[in-house]
Amino acid sequence: MGKCRRLGTIFYIMAKIGLFTFGGGWSIIAQMQSEFVDKRHWMTEEQVVDYMSLAKSFPGIMIINMSVFCGYTMAGVWGAAAAAVGLSAPALAAIAVVTYFYSSLRNNIWVEKILCGVRSVVVPIIVSACLKLRKTAIQGRPASVILGITFVICVLSEINKLFVVGTALIAGLLIWRGEIPDDLS
Repeated sequence: MGKCRRLGTIFYIMAKIGLFTFGGGWSIIAQMQSEFVDKRHWMTEEQVVDYMSLAKSFPGIMIINMSVFCGYTMAGVWGAAAAAVGLSAPALAAIAVVTYFYSSLRNNIWVEKILCGVRSVVVPIIVSACLKLRKTAIQGRPASVILGITFVICVLSEINKLFVVGTALIAGLLIWRGEIPDDLS
């Protein structure tokens, strides 16, 4: 496939994902995985998981970071630009339209009910993405223990999530260096 055609495809797919996917970054990742890993084989599941971790760790909007990593992997710097612009263009257009008509939309009961319906679909999409990626993301008993502990911390406490990610990063490094036994049984 020619470079220009691949860039166009990346832009088109990311614009389509940006236009039809609601619920933020996590629900978009499921669509990216479907398009770029399952259908086109331009990326691997391992790359998606690695880029998810990196994207969440960098400053800025997680899903834009993710699109840049994925686009770069598929087509270099221009692929990163095509992915980021493609993903954000529908949102920017929608925000511009909503801003223009905001005063007439803010108290509209129909708009409120539509958004309620859309929001109810977000949770199953996110859970589905997590279930698809769990085999790649969670390898071995130590990773399962880290997952369990961090899940409980995130659900039951107000501890800063960046601190939780940093602590999990350190735990992963210690396991990798062999300072914590690989078998925690």
